[in-house]
Amino acid sequence: MDFAFGPEDERFRHEACSWLEGHRPGEASLQGRRAWERELGAAGWIGLGWDRGHGGYGNRAATLTQQVVWAEEYARAQAPARLGHIGENLLAPTLLAFGDEAQRARFLPPVARGDELWCQGYSEPEAGSDLAALRTTAVRDPADGGYRVTGQKIWTSLAGEADWCFVLARTEPDSRRHHGLSFLLVPMDQPGRIEIRPIRQLTGTAEFNEVFFDGAAARADHLVGGAGHGWRVAMGLLAVERGVSTLAQQIGFAQELSHVVRLALRTGTAHDPVLRDRLVRQWAELQTLRWNALRTLGATGDQGAPSVAKLLWSGWHKRLGELAVQVRGAAAALGPADWAEDGSYELDSLQRLFLFSRADTIYGGSDEIQRSVIAERVLHLPKEPRPDAHRPGPPPVPPSRSPTAHQKGSPA
Repeated sequence: MDFAFGPEDERFRHEACSWLEGHRPGEASLQGRRAWERELGAAGWIGLGWDRGHGGYGNRAATLTQQVVWAEEYARAQAPARLGHIGENLLAPTLLAFGDEAQRARFLPPVARGDELWCQGYSEPEAGSDLAALRTTAVRDPADGGYRVTGQKIWTSLAGEADWCFVLARTEPDSRRHHGLSFLLVPMDQPGRIEIRPIRQLTGTAEFNEVFFDGAAARADHLVGGAGHGWRVAMGLLAVERGVSTLAQQIGFAQELSHVVRLALRTGTAHDPVLRDRLVRQWAELQTLRWNALRTLGATGDQGAPSVAKLLWSGWHKRLGELAVQVRGAAAALGPADWAEDGSYELDSLQRLFLFSRADTIYGGSDEIQRSVIAERVLHLPKEPRPDAHRPGPPPVPPSRSPTAHQKGSPA
């Protein structure tokens, strides 16, 4: 198989590199990052793979390999993490596949302009990797025919910044597992009905959030794919979740590995034959990750490809974090000399790599779940028996408002 890019792709790469070299976000604040999204949108770099009339790049769809080129060069330029990733790469392909024309006309242009940000309402405290066990409900509102959403979501990235959330909720009472679910588009600016609580992590940062819905409103025409068909829509979304972005992710991995290798050479730990072998193995496995991603890029009908990719990169990245600590030795456990008066501290990049990568094999679908998907859907092995005790109970009642909670529509 030829893994090389063609002449048109390389011309596109030159154009992407030239633009990225001449444009940088003005500041790292939330306002600066939102302005950067709008700058990307104005230049046509959002929605490269969408159908003509919906996306960017001169209002024409870029090829799949050109999308890879842009994602790789964006990562190589160490441009800021995208605030609009969820809307562009998860919601938009889902609306193109399952939404109606009115929904596409309403929601895709603001995403392409960088004007509206999205978050994903899937995981719950009792339904993480086992998404079909979710308990959040959405009931019809007789007053306007829409839905009222009640329940709790967790590990919601960008919830505090998002304008909208796509929520998987149970719309059919007494339904079980993946039956009776619906995919709803919910505005986040609903003071008193949506509460957001950041989750502080080992790294000291809080990228993830808990989100409590207390009768939050969703319009009837913002139901995607039809009532009760949410599982089909949700699975369609997950099928595109690890597409082009996986290759861009590997550029970041390569940069992290290079950092570890340079440190090993500088400290002399590269002379240790065991550590040197592990460094070489990490490099070789990363090349394999790339070739596997290119091999499966654009493949249809391969239900196991996303699960295989997740298993490969999550384990690789977790081992890299462990290797970074071993290369540094005892110094890896040391914090900065001067801590702030409030006890806060700043980790360096390799300490953050180690701590954050501990979760790689859990979030986004745990290794156990990915292996079950491969076993059942690809190898057609017998499914594990599921007890009847999975009937959903009542949704959790949102707790009383906390003065430290972040509510949309009120000061942060």
